[in-house]
Amino acid sequence: MTLQTHPQILGSRLIHWPDEADTEACARRLAASAALRDAFVELHGPLGAGKTTFVRHLLRALGVAGRIKSPSYAVLEPHEARGLAISHFDFYRFEDPREWEDAGFRDVFAAPGLKIAEWPDKAAGVLPVADLVLALRIRDDDSREVQVQAQSARGLELLEELA
Repeated sequence: MTLQTHPQILGSRLIHWPDEADTEACARRLAASAALRDAFVELHGPLGAGKTTFVRHLLRALGVAGRIKSPSYAVLEPHEARGLAISHFDFYRFEDPREWEDAGFRDVFAAPGLKIAEWPDKAAGVLPVADLVLALRIRDDDSREVQVQAQSARGLELLEELA
């Protein structure tokens, strides 16, 4: 019998975003961290929870100019800002793990730079362990509750930036 191993949670914090301004402020704090340069960040939550909105604010805070669109159909949208390679994944339509190899995603994850993945559960089994996991939930008052978990030393550093 093979036991499945789960990433170790090294730290956790619950954050409340009453409105989009709070989402943006959180993204700015995270963008200010040097630890973000080679991090892998996962975003979980239902449709409309604010995953892509958070990514847009994060990318703007990192200096990405121009249109920032959701990679729902392309799966990957590459960006660059201030010499930082950024790979924004959306695995919502990801269905076959063979796509991982065929699309060269292993090489993308092996290269330096920030990786951000929406709907990472759709690519379970092929993704590396994330440094930081944000699970967004829509509250009854339309605000957002975000459970943030650090799964690496880098993730712990990033978690501290969100305090």
